[in-house]
Amino acid sequence: MLKPGDTAPDIDAIANDGKRFRLAEQSTKLCTVVYFFPKAFTPGCTKETRRFRDNYAELAIAGAAIVGVSTDDQDTQCRFAESLRAPFPMIGDYDKKISTAYGVLWPLIGRPRRVTYIINPLRTIEAVFQHEVQIVKHRDEVLRHVDRMFRARQRA
Repeated sequence: MLKPGDTAPDIDAIANDGKRFRLAEQSTKLCTVVYFFPKAFTPGCTKETRRFRDNYAELAIAGAAIVGVSTDDQDTQCRFAESLRAPFPMIGDYDKKISTAYGVLWPLIGRPRRVTYIINPLRTIEAVFQHEVQIVKHRDEVLRHVDRMFRARQRA
């Protein structure tokens, strides 16, 4: 798994809205929140995505972009995003290239861990959050960290 200070691998993939998402093109944002989740339409992943959806406006106002990634196929990811009315891109990483590059796959079983990265415009990882059971902590920690980044930018 990647750590703060590591360079985030680029993400270049078609999202649920049919548009290409490129991490390298997020350089005008305060940061990009990339959250990995195991499987669409499961209770925990649905709950986590709803929480990010419900706080999307707050993150966007602060200047943060957000993208969800799971190893579901593209069609499943599109249906999942549509069912939750996700206002941010969601990527189906069925070939596990993104998940492998970010080191989020559990050994042996090959399913993604529930990991959230906050990545700055230079593609440096600012923070990493991993909570398999306490899903709400991802959203809470992301909001606190983005708020600190936003306030630091305002002071500069």
